[in-house]
Amino acid sequence: MRQAQDKLPYKRSGGDDRISSRFPATESIIAHVVDKAVGTNVITDRHTWNTLISALPFTHILQSWEWGEFKRRYGWSARRCVWTDASGQPAAAAQVLHRRIGPPTSNLRLSASILYVPKGPLLDWGDHSLRARTLDDLQSLARRERAVFIKIDPDVLAPPSPPPSFATGGAITTDLQRRGWVFSRDQIQFRNTVTLDLRRGETELLAGMKQKTRYNVRLAEKKGVRIRPGALADLDLLYRLYAETSVRDGFVIRSADYYRDAWGSFIEGGLAQPFIAEVEGEPVGALILFKFARTAWYMYGMSREAHREKMPNHLLQWEAMRWAKAAGCETYDFWGAPDEFTEADPMWGVWKFKEGFGGQVVRHIGAWDYAPSTLLYHLYTAILPRVLDVMRWRGRRKTQASLD
Repeated sequence: MRQAQDKLPYKRSGGDDRISSRFPATESIIAHVVDKAVGTNVITDRHTWNTLISALPFTHILQSWEWGEFKRRYGWSARRCVWTDASGQPAAAAQVLHRRIGPPTSNLRLSASILYVPKGPLLDWGDHSLRARTLDDLQSLARRERAVFIKIDPDVLAPPSPPPSFATGGAITTDLQRRGWVFSRDQIQFRNTVTLDLRRGETELLAGMKQKTRYNVRLAEKKGVRIRPGALADLDLLYRLYAETSVRDGFVIRSADYYRDAWGSFIEGGLAQPFIAEVEGEPVGALILFKFARTAWYMYGMSREAHREKMPNHLLQWEAMRWAKAAGCETYDFWGAPDEFTEADPMWGVWKFKEGFGGQVVRHIGAWDYAPSTLLYHLYTAILPRVLDVMRWRGRRKTQASLD
């Protein structure tokens, strides 16, 4: 496997970029900006926000400044809140996305909204007092904004995952239920995932794979599959591959412009890296890796039918892992696993592929909703599935049309 390990020019990042326990830049902003609607502090600077959340438990790229700005371009606004401890140090944070729904009106009393904290809030969930402060303020915000609901989906582990160092998922869900939160019928993100520890050496990572997966990585090289890092110039190609994959596998995607923005802005910001598999110069597959703090997420994968017997997707994953490790990441998140680990689950095939790389299944408590008005919430959740069905039908037709 020496050829596989040496093929791409990856170098480990120098120095230790761990975040200091002190936040001098943050303190000056926190001291002067207070969000009266939440009763806590807000951050209005990209570097300060990203530095701050990088040091908090359960940090995630969907809580990054860049994700909030991306969603702002599609009808959402972002409020970035911070809770401090007794010494004034940041102890919790939440990027709250806000969107108005219903007919346009200048009368805010007649309008409604939804609030969403993607993969947050970020805090030590085992700290009962801090958890209470954070949830109290988020619930208060939902009431003040006349929200149909506020949704959270933090990466709090749930049984039968190994006991986390911060809290047990059972205790957290019991507390949420006591407060009036309900397990959401609309799980925006994957509840479960598979993660790989990148702190091991490459030889150990290869040894940790299942024998068949390791064989397929070697086979792809022998069969002439080559992996190259992608760039902004490849965005149209990446969308074409993704659209072909969605039509073949039966899932709905958004427009080309949406993905050019989603992928392009994160590539430009140094938070995403595409990889493209080629056979004799012909693109046959690709993936896009996102990176934040010390985690890399395999969020998008795409492939063609051509040359599938050469196992390009296996080599793609291996080279993406090597890149993430060289970039200083300690965790590789495969982004998604079945809700139920049975062959009937639609993600079973994808899970079996991911399982081969030797990762660990991680189960989370999932998304939870708090609704100030139970009646309004029930009306909304009854109508939403019908609206989504229509949108999916239209989306499939548009994607197919883009390929014709």
